[in-house]
Amino acid sequence: MVRMAAKKSDPLMLLAFVLVSLFAGLLGSLFTFPSIPTWYATLQKPPFNPPNWVFGPVWTTLYLLMGIAAYLVYREGFDKKEVKAAIYAFACQLCLNAAWSIAFFGLHSIAGGMATIVLLWLAIALNLVLFYRISRAAGLLLVPYLAWVSFASVLNFSVLLLNP
Repeated sequence: MVRMAAKKSDPLMLLAFVLVSLFAGLLGSLFTFPSIPTWYATLQKPPFNPPNWVFGPVWTTLYLLMGIAAYLVYREGFDKKEVKAAIYAFACQLCLNAAWSIAFFGLHSIAGGMATIVLLWLAIALNLVLFYRISRAAGLLLVPYLAWVSFASVLNFSVLLLNP
């Protein structure tokens, strides 16, 4: 039986990936928080809209999972073509994640948010597949993120329909 060498742990890179993920959330929150008590409060929302306090803990957890997942892929060797592609896909979906907050909350564009969240969903799905091919655990860590953005997409679409 051939034994695989254990991957070297790099706590600083783990921290870096988690902080980069959390930074995307922080960037988005700069556009989100000012609009919640003002513009967002005036919108008609569907009955399944969660209370505002739910979003912070959910997103913080998702950003932590994203950072851990990216680290698990990175430690497989950034010199590998498939690892680089997966990390670039990760960066792309993080940018789209922040872009959604800018479009929806910053620009007060429900339709712009809808267009962005569709692109975000596609980018997350691609990212999940790329991560899974490299590290099953990393791919699985993105499943809650894809599930939440699926829910957020339905929510965005419902808000769009309720606020023509």
